[in-house]
Amino acid sequence: IQRETMMLGAAGNVLRNLVALGANASLISAVGDDAAGEEVRALLVNERVSIGGLHMVSGRRTSIKTRYIASGQQMLRTDSEIIEDIPIEIQDAILGQLALEVLEAGAVLLSDYGKGVLPEGFVRRLIKIACDAGCPVVVDPIGNNYSRYAGAQLVTPNRQELARATNLPTESDEEVIEASQNLIKTTKVGAVLVTRSERGMTIYDGAVTSHLRARARGVFDVSGAGDTVAATIAAAIAAQSELLAAAMLANLAAGIVVGKVGTGIVHPAEIMAAAREGEWSDAGEKLLNNTLAIERVSGWRRRGKRIGFTNGCFDLLHPGHISLIVQARRHCDQLVIGLNSDASVKRLKGENRPVQDERNRATVLASLSDVDMVVVFTEDTPIKLIRSLKPDVLVKGADYSVEEVVGADEVKAWGGTVVLAELLAGHSTTETVRRLKN
Repeated sequence: IQRETMMLGAAGNVLRNLVALGANASLISAVGDDAAGEEVRALLVNERVSIGGLHMVSGRRTSIKTRYIASGQQMLRTDSEIIEDIPIEIQDAILGQLALEVLEAGAVLLSDYGKGVLPEGFVRRLIKIACDAGCPVVVDPIGNNYSRYAGAQLVTPNRQELARATNLPTESDEEVIEASQNLIKTTKVGAVLVTRSERGMTIYDGAVTSHLRARARGVFDVSGAGDTVAATIAAAIAAQSELLAAAMLANLAAGIVVGKVGTGIVHPAEIMAAAREGEWSDAGEKLLNNTLAIERVSGWRRRGKRIGFTNGCFDLLHPGHISLIVQARRHCDQLVIGLNSDASVKRLKGENRPVQDERNRATVLASLSDVDMVVVFTEDTPIKLIRSLKPDVLVKGADYSVEEVVGADEVKAWGGTVVLAELLAGHSTTETVRRLKN
């Protein structure tokens, strides 16, 4: 075992996704009065979420799911938990709290994991309170009896769950539609969003059916993907989005999160980049801010990838730049480019530079197949970015000595290497600009 990481799971992972999306989310749930329950409280505080709605149940064991991952793939999961209905007094306390909070809520999301926090009669009372207040209810369901969710605006089963709930096949589009129609007719839910893995999603609202194709580019881990879908569509509905538009956002989010290892979360910037897909080929999803870059690099590293880093202004891309990038990529599995911002270039190169703004420079770099990520930094040097990403390989042109390379000491301190790339003579942006002026 090289390392262990604690994170919120189940309904807690739904909450993490809501917070990442920027939703003002509150949690009402129950955990045991044990060490794991205290860890849940601490993790919620770290997410800046109020723990006022987290009820501690005496004698109950908090659910712990332990995932064993090697080379970026989950091999085994072990569960430690107790499954029994929460006490009546806790149910009553939750109902009282919901009755107050639902008055200002845009949506109620029931994340049902079948652990006893949402018993059947209790769920019906929860939904009635929300409906009476005019607040839409989204349910991430479990089990075969969906009539317990009657009155909910939307349920979000996957294809297998829909098949079990209706005793109908769900392989083809037509079969999914028929099963969804049956579910609405027999359970009195408002609409059904069916997640269908590589086939995307199908949404049926009782009258109109829409099929959304899958948007995933690479599937590394589907753990928690349903949580991301439920959180995204609930947040969109709370923001008064139309159901189809909310489903389209959830589909984008699902395509992103399955490309991450473990129970991942999705940020608005990632969804926006995915939505821009096609405008500049695949370049948009490579342009990340510092926070998202740290997360993606962490995912690469968990999959055993060697991270490379180089930086520059890259104002007018020329063969010298391409040579540097090609050489850098030879020394790593994933290459990150640190790009000077417009203000930084101006300070370093003068008032007439850059020729191209940072968005255009970043997009051109991201369109190169050897480049896996571009991060703009505002300082004159990339030292803060290097310290946050901790690359395994730092690459600069051979016009520097190793001692002169910014970040060299830090990279060598954590066991990385510094590579000086051969320069392609006769190429520079400054010289190119001079020739253009003449």
